[in-house]
Amino acid sequence: MSAALVDAGPMVAVFGRSQARADHYKALLRKAVDEAWTLATTWPCVVEASYLLAPPRRYSLLRWVGAGGVSVFPFEAEALEGVVELMDRYTQAPRTEMDLADASLVWLASDTGVTRVMTMDARDFARYRLPDGRAFEIL
Repeated sequence: MSAALVDAGPMVAVFGRSQARADHYKALLRKAVDEAWTLATTWPCVVEASYLLAPPRRYSLLRWVGAGGVSVFPFEAEALEGVVELMDRYTQAPRTEMDLADASLVWLASDTGVTRVMTMDARDFARYRLPDGRAFEIL
């Protein structure tokens, strides 16, 4: 069985209106359903996507999450130290900044070993690495 992590951008693309790359991510989600992929994300990604979508599209996203379209992995407050370390490591002001959603996905990848990620932030995820040095496969 395949697995992939889902960033906020693809959720916005799929549930938004006239979004760039919507067809690409809708096709990926159909493939994930057809091939029974395990899809996972984090609450920071859901919150970011929800913030970027206006009602009623926001509600459609949240209903999809609630119906099990993607598993949402929580993390304990103790994990925030590691998340902050990631954000500090990958922030290179003023050019680029790792946000909480990206850091939470890198943390989740480290925890689960899943390195396939649906993201529109290809430039950022191309430079992120797991603690063992593995790179992400960007979908």
